[in-house]
Amino acid sequence: MTDGFMGPPWQADWRIDALATFEALPEHVREMLLAARAELVTAKDLYFRGIDADAGLPEGMKVVPGRSTDPKGRHICLFDNGNGWLKYSFVRRTEDPQIVIEEVFWQVYEPSTELPAEE
Repeated sequence: MTDGFMGPPWQADWRIDALATFEALPEHVREMLLAARAELVTAKDLYFRGIDADAGLPEGMKVVPGRSTDPKGRHICLFDNGNGWLKYSFVRRTEDPQIVIEEVFWQVYEPSTELPAEE
């Protein structure tokens, strides 16, 4: 154990229902989700505060607080350009700080193939 608060890489744990949802997703979505998780566990600031907070994240990924009135509470990591997200909390402990992934969601994006209606 080290003296004081530890930094990245953070430990990550999944709630059982979030892990079950993750395992039911298509392979390419699981890969995107694992890439998002990798970004979170290596982030210096898990709350992604500041003007260019998302500047270091891959394209199509963004992190926002679940509630603006609780900036250190649950956060939402959007991936696949907002078609999916994972909700996580950060448990700040001196001995074993960790990210808890509470919920996973992904929705297939299917662009419309119909022609626009005439006015």
